[in-house]
Amino acid sequence: MLTFTNQDTYMVQNYFLEPIVTTLKNGGLILFPTDTIWGIGCDATNPLAVARLRQLRELPLEKPLTLLASSIEQLKTHVVFIHPRVETLLLFHHRPLTIVYDQARNLAPEAAATDGSIAFRVPRDNFCLQLLEEFGKPIVATAACIGTSPHPKHFGEISSAVIEGIDLVVKHRQMDKDMAEPSVIARIGEGEELVFIRE
Repeated sequence: MLTFTNQDTYMVQNYFLEPIVTTLKNGGLILFPTDTIWGIGCDATNPLAVARLRQLRELPLEKPLTLLASSIEQLKTHVVFIHPRVETLLLFHHRPLTIVYDQARNLAPEAAATDGSIAFRVPRDNFCLQLLEEFGKPIVATAACIGTSPHPKHFGEISSAVIEGIDLVVKHRQMDKDMAEPSVIARIGEGEELVFIRE
């Protein structure tokens, strides 16, 4: 049994990670609090799980999914090239930062956009990091909503349609009304300039 503390030193309930990891390994979908908002997650290397997640979210293939990695080292296993500026940004950027990379590897093809790009974030939230480390692979973390519906600001706003399509709902932070906003999204553009897609 583990006790997690997030970056705000808020103490959360004890919770076993084993059923979450087992669900992910079996190709299931989880509903969990990320370092930003509530998300739908699955094994990013499992094509069937990712396809099922896209179907539930009603996301077209051209839209890249956001994935969580436990570290820059794990990220390097799944991204063809990481610009040195990105490594610096990931280490020192205070807000949660998602970077879009041009080419992915060792992931389910359905996780990347049709142009091959992939969006990754290394969270600082202790619960997410522990889950990623226990699972040992990247986890998809897309907003817990359907289609273009607004993302839920807390667990109570998640629709029944989402909950009914999930195999396991994580109990962590369900009473927390103070979730963060979606992350900043950026990519390295021409001239090696950082281009912000969402600030």
